[in-house]
Amino acid sequence: MAKKKVVKKVVKRKVLKKVPRKKPVRSKTGNSRKETGKPTKKKKSPIKKVDTNKKNKNSEVIHIDDMYSDWFIDYASYVILERAVPSVHDGLKPVQRRILHSLKEKDDGRYNKVANVVGHTMQYHPHGDASIADALVVMGQKSLLIDTQGNWGNIFTGDKAAASRYIEARLSKFALAVAFNAKTTEWALSYDGRNKEPISLPVKFPLLLAHGAEGIAVGLACKILPHNFNELIDGCIAALRKKKTKLLPDFPTGGLMDASDYNGGLRGGKVRVRARIEKTKNKRLLKITEIPFGTTAGGLMDNIVAANEKGKIKISKIEDITAEKVEIHIHLPVGLDPDTVIEALYAFTDCEISISPNSCVIEDDKPKFLKVDELLKKSAFHTKWLLKWELEIRLGELRDKWHHSSLEKIFIENRIYRRIEDCTTWESVIEEIWAGLKPFLKKLKRKVIEEDVVRLTEIKIKRISKYDSFKANELIKGLEKDIKEVEKNISQITRYTVRYYKELKEKFGKGRERKTEVSTFGKVVAKNVAVATETIYLNAKTGFAGWGLKRDGVSVDKCSRMDDIIIFGREGTMQVSKVAEKTYVGKNPAHVSIFRKEEPKYYCMIYRDGRDGPTMIKRFTVKGVTREKMYDLTKGNSGTRVLFFSVHNTEEDTPLVNVVLKAAPRLRVKEIEVNFADIAVKGRASKGNIVTKHKVEKVVRKKGQMEFL
Repeated sequence: MAKKKVVKKVVKRKVLKKVPRKKPVRSKTGNSRKETGKPTKKKKSPIKKVDTNKKNKNSEVIHIDDMYSDWFIDYASYVILERAVPSVHDGLKPVQRRILHSLKEKDDGRYNKVANVVGHTMQYHPHGDASIADALVVMGQKSLLIDTQGNWGNIFTGDKAAASRYIEARLSKFALAVAFNAKTTEWALSYDGRNKEPISLPVKFPLLLAHGAEGIAVGLACKILPHNFNELIDGCIAALRKKKTKLLPDFPTGGLMDASDYNGGLRGGKVRVRARIEKTKNKRLLKITEIPFGTTAGGLMDNIVAANEKGKIKISKIEDITAEKVEIHIHLPVGLDPDTVIEALYAFTDCEISISPNSCVIEDDKPKFLKVDELLKKSAFHTKWLLKWELEIRLGELRDKWHHSSLEKIFIENRIYRRIEDCTTWESVIEEIWAGLKPFLKKLKRKVIEEDVVRLTEIKIKRISKYDSFKANELIKGLEKDIKEVEKNISQITRYTVRYYKELKEKFGKGRERKTEVSTFGKVVAKNVAVATETIYLNAKTGFAGWGLKRDGVSVDKCSRMDDIIIFGREGTMQVSKVAEKTYVGKNPAHVSIFRKEEPKYYCMIYRDGRDGPTMIKRFTVKGVTREKMYDLTKGNSGTRVLFFSVHNTEEDTPLVNVVLKAAPRLRVKEIEVNFADIAVKGRASKGNIVTKHKVEKVVRKKGQMEFL
């Protein structure tokens, strides 16, 4: 990363020079002078101030902030470029590139101990064996570039690989086909200057998108998700043909994926991945056969057990029998709906996770944020450029071979070698050969140089004596045919690159079909799928409610631990709280129930306003509320008392009550019939209408219904 040139204003400062402190003189007992009681002199400050205004040859102005700024930039640049973020061209981080280079150097067709590969890589990589071994295991588990043997761990169970001295590796046939060519590789000295290592491998495949990448640097992160092998090849062909591409991730663990917010892999996008949960003929058994990317079967099982213990889901037993493939059995209690449990698993466990990509790569020694489709296009055209370069090198080699073969044919068939038999000096030999070649130079396609003439002098007599003109002509004709073929491929390089990709797919694409199913699924609302595993109990005398009052309370309603409880007090107050094992709701509350915002209820209430105020009536609904906030449903006067309260599911369901008045002089009416159907439904903030200004003894529900006083 190129450093920015910053112009700073130089301000003269006083330099603080540190002087080392003298050790305190210890007594024989080991105590300092102060401890022995001897008088101590006032210590001078160990910091000596130096005046920079005085002319002193040894004084120097040092700006510490400038030094730290440079150091930090150097460190950040190193971490970003050399450790955490992959290159846009070969898709590799430095440690991965060095591992592949070491495997290539040791490649003889046989497996190598990973410990030996790690040791060989250490001559290129300056960060020790642990980072090399870990990176090698991760690459081996992707089953693309490295052919493995032994226990390399399991991405489904999370089991680690065996020690590096027990497992073996070698380059796969695919890696040998696409990742190496010494003639098109740019080299640099290793960190200690003893060896040469590749700056970038000539990878002719979008390896970065196939492998994926993840790394954290200073103020920068990278997370590129893996994509399908065959889809990448199809995408490269489409990019070369100037067609639009739309890449979506494909995970080795399978599962279901909603990539509607993928955003091309850039920061801000996300991918939701679900486990594949299958119902069986036995309605009490569910099977998990594929898990989300980044999770393991054991970790997912522990997560499900934890959700069950917290009461978010309800299962009777869970078994993990994962081996080569994922298989987790979830046993359900009797009477529980499997579909509801599946939705609850997606809502409360890691059966559904969200992955946030951040496509960041190194290009021209700078970090850049590019969409995966742009990375695919760059890889396709980089492959096209590499193939053209290889063809040009091949063409040059064929032309050189044709030139030398033709020159050799002229030299032998025209017996030019006999002209040098009587020569006594090297100069005379060269002159005679030049003289013999002069009549035939026009038949050659390029100019003859002195090195060509010297090469002719190195031909052995045995070869001259066994020279076959027919074979020589056939060889030259074959070279001419190859030259024409290479020239044709160079002129049609796009078509040649497309053919190259198709051959790759045909040779290596079998068994690499998409594993993750692309789907679209809505967000699961946790409260809607929470299993009602608890029962709320109410003890009106003590004023407590919760699922832990089974012995002392009366059953109110079934609920989950995600639900809320609504409490109506006798003083005309209302409060919504989270359900708990035991919570205080007030003594003798007017009503306690589970509050579900999506299921509106209609409340009917008659209350006395204050101690001597009129009796009021209201019908209302409760919609938006703030949890734990106390709401007043009345005018808020002291002594207010709820005389009647009822709850209904529909607006048409209304009670008919009699308001019984207290006996009083000149009061002829003893009771008033009130029909709540005549009262309009309003919000909870409504104070209600006056029923009567006389004192009320009680309110009785008519038609034989239960009284709520």
